[in-house]
Amino acid sequence: MKKYLFILLSLIVLTLNAQAQKPARVPAYPGQIERVQPDGDTLHVFLRGDEHMHFMMTIDGWQIRENDKGKICYCKRRVVKKDGKKEIIPVVTRKQAHDADKRTKCENRWLERHGIRKV
Repeated sequence: MKKYLFILLSLIVLTLNAQAQKPARVPAYPGQIERVQPDGDTLHVFLRGDEHMHFMMTIDGWQIRENDKGKICYCKRRVVKKDGKKEIIPVVTRKQAHDADKRTKCENRWLERHGIRKV
């Protein structure tokens, strides 16, 4: 009898332990975040996504990503064919991201041609 009770309790403990290790399915932080660029400029961003896919975007909806040096830059569209279907992949550029009120006309034109808008 003690042997069966021990086996039953062991199975219960193992089952509870396995369920506790599942990833939390929570969305990204919903509020606005202020990030500081390496040159001291501030940038206001939103985080979007979940545990499988996530990205940052500016307040007005342009997709951005942090590069290897810690600078937050715009993402550019790259069209790739996978299994006969065209897919747009975001590629980080060297063009530093700015808030909408700090952008130049040249930067706005570049975004309209190359940027990825998520709104």
